[in-house]
Amino acid sequence: LKHGIISEINDYYSKGNNVVVRKDYNLENILKKSKSSSESVQSNKIVDKIKEVLDSKIRPAVAKDGGDIAFKSFTDGVVTVELKGSCSGCPSSVMTLKQGVQNLLCHYIPEVKSVEAN
Repeated sequence: LKHGIISEINDYYSKGNNVVVRKDYNLENILKKSKSSSESVQSNKIVDKIKEVLDSKIRPAVAKDGGDIAFKSFTDGVVTVELKGSCSGCPSSVMTLKQGVQNLLCHYIPEVKSVEAN
């Protein structure tokens, strides 16, 4: 802060004036919002990484077998994807999902704990 502003604040308090606090001011809510905002930014970065791995490493392999995979969500370490094309009804899709997709995502993105299809 500029010297003049600090000087005015010091004068105000030295004269015995009270601190003015808004009635709707709630530090806990402000801190929660700040934490939520930073968690959201972190989550967005993770989602971007997930999509990048899906697009660059997983989708091309799935497409070779006539299928496709689409990102749906990421919540509490769980990635939800949608299997499309020949993958949607394939009996091997669960094995592909767990041993292929999940292993790759967990390898490249430590925040990923499991992968599910909806």
